[in-house]
Order: sequence, then C-alpha cells, then structure tokens
Amino acid sequence: MPRVKKESSISTRATSNLSIPVYTLSGQKSTTTLTLPKDIFGAKVNKQLLSQAIRVYTTNQKQLNGSTKTRGEVVGSTAKIYRQKGTGRARHGAIRAPIFVGGGIVFGPKSRKVRLDLPKKMKKAALFSALSSKAKGKEVLGISGTDKASGKTKEIARLMQKLAVKSALIVTDKKQDNLARAVKNIPGVDVLPINLINALDVLKHARLLLTKDALEGLKK
Repeated sequence: MPRVKKESSISTRATSNLSIPVYTLSGQKSTTTLTLPKDIFGAKVNKQLLSQAIRVYTTNQKQLNGSTKTRGEVVGSTAKIYRQKGTGRARHGAIRAPIFVGGGIVFGPKSRKVRLDLPKKMKKAALFSALSSKAKGKEVLGISGTDKASGKTKEIARLMQKLAVKSALIVTDKKQDNLARAVKNIPGVDVLPINLINALDVLKHARLLLTKDALEGLKK
C-alpha cells in the first residue's frame, strides 16, 4: 500500500510540472493553462545527443570562405631568378616560391563546404531532449493571440518586459508575418513555425513561448 501512494504522488507531481501558464500579447496571465505532452516534454535528457546535435547544427551554419593562393596561383614570372651556381646564394627557381615576399602560401586555407548529417530519429530525439530540458527548468510558457499581432515592435517589447524575459523563442503553428516583423528588431527574440525548430534553436533561448496550435502540431 505505501508503494502505491508513493507512485501516485510522483505521477501527480509530474503532471503539475507539465502544466504551464498562458499569457496574452499584452502580458496578462490567462486563467487557462496548457498541459505539455509527457512523451515530448517529459523525456529523459540525453546530454551526449544534445552535444552532438549542436555540433552538427553549428558546423552546418559556418561559412569557410578563407582562401589563399599557392605558388602555382600567384601572378609572377616563371623565369629562374638567377643562375644556379656561382652566386654564393641558395638555389632558387622562381620568385613565386613561398620563401619570398609575395610568393605562394604553403598549406593555407581554401574555401570549402563542411556538412555534417544527423539521422531523422536522432534529430527527433535531440529535439525532445531539448524541449524536456526546458520544461524541467520551468522555462516553457504558453502564449495566446499571436495571430492578432499588429506587427509593431513595441507590442512584443512590452510583452518581453512584463515577462522579464530578454531571450525567447516564440513557436507558432505556421508562419505569421506580423509577428515575425514585430520581433525583427528585438535582439534575442525569434519566431519560428513548429516545422522549423530544432534542438539548437530551443536551447540557445532562455524561454520557450508556445501557442496552443503549435503544441497541437508538435503532438502530431
């Protein structure tokens, strides 16, 4: 019997932790709440997988544009700069050699693309780990009325001020142009539809603001 009571208390506590408050665009706390699905926001946080996913996402965002010229690409004479013997100097064949100023670069960087891949199952598991980490830290909030956003920056800035949040990711069910325009000039605040979020976007923001429709889309 004591074991049954213990399990019951744990279940109740887990359910309460997955219930989040909902705020309007004006920053007022609504009387309704949102219940986060346990299989998405209550999963075990896999730190190793999150580390691997972040490495993949950050690497794929890099642009390796640095490029240097080898001795074969530098513009210059191909003639032997002085005779082989009799000068008392070291033997040299071309002014474009790396040893001379203005010559080629040895083992210099070249422009290239580096792309790492992450399987779909691992992407999904990493996203669930990131969402569960946010839920565990009580960093997930609900938001309503985003479809009625005016598109003015001050509206979202006022919301962030009332929530005492400087960094947030607002997740919607679909692209909302007015909301995206409103956060464009607010550093640290971004808006993404549910189909574009990933573990990196979730973790690099201090708060996660979910709409009700986005939560339903996430369940599907």
